[in-house]
Amino acid sequence: MLIQPLSNAQVKHVNSLKIKKYRDQSGCFVAEGIKCISELLERFQPQLLVLRPDSDMLHNNPFLTSFPVVAQASDKQFKQLSSLVTPADCIAVFTQAAQSQQESHWQNRIVALDGIQDPGNLGTILRTCDWMGFHTVLCSRQTADCYAPKVVQATMGALARVQVVYTDLPDTLQALRQQDFQILGTTLDGENIYSSAALRNIDKAVIVMGNEGNGITPSVARLLTCRLTIPAFAEQHVESLNVSIATAIILSEIQRNR
Repeated sequence: MLIQPLSNAQVKHVNSLKIKKYRDQSGCFVAEGIKCISELLERFQPQLLVLRPDSDMLHNNPFLTSFPVVAQASDKQFKQLSSLVTPADCIAVFTQAAQSQQESHWQNRIVALDGIQDPGNLGTILRTCDWMGFHTVLCSRQTADCYAPKVVQATMGALARVQVVYTDLPDTLQALRQQDFQILGTTLDGENIYSSAALRNIDKAVIVMGNEGNGITPSVARLLTCRLTIPAFAEQHVESLNVSIATAIILSEIQRNR
């Protein structure tokens, strides 16, 4: 397979994908590392693979044939392109998946994210949803971009299996309520998740996780059919749990009660 030198135009394109404006314009995103890239090949159309000059993949690796264009970067170019402290062996450009707004394609157990801002939190939540078997995630317009480089890396390939839909969250939740979905929200004053009947024998439910600092917005809170909380087991403790940790605990408890 022909491996060409990475051009300045390609460097400019890959670098531009670190910015949401250009990801939206081009419909592309970037991933790093063989493990993450291999997972994403299951769902996303590959465009470009960039290799480090000393990469072990240079010698007849079948992985390369998945990409229409393979280029080799110089050390300087690769450091410019990588978003990681310790750069991986390769960087790939993929085409973003089309969003499915059709509710018939969604699961009966849905996670909704109401203004999650931190890319690491969002990526970890998506990775957790994949592990726990929740493969539909609704995001408010204020939630971080799931195609941001830090989010993609934190998912470790979960984007290949988790459907992320950006939507007007209050309107969508209202429509789901009319379809007999329970809307469960995490709040500091909710029912104990370990004793609440709301988590037992759930048929159709949306689990809403709120913003890291402000929690669930008032417009979404009005639609909740049940408020839940994770109790603290220490007399003295921090004010709240990290949202990605809280998501893992709640989804695990839901699955345990199935």
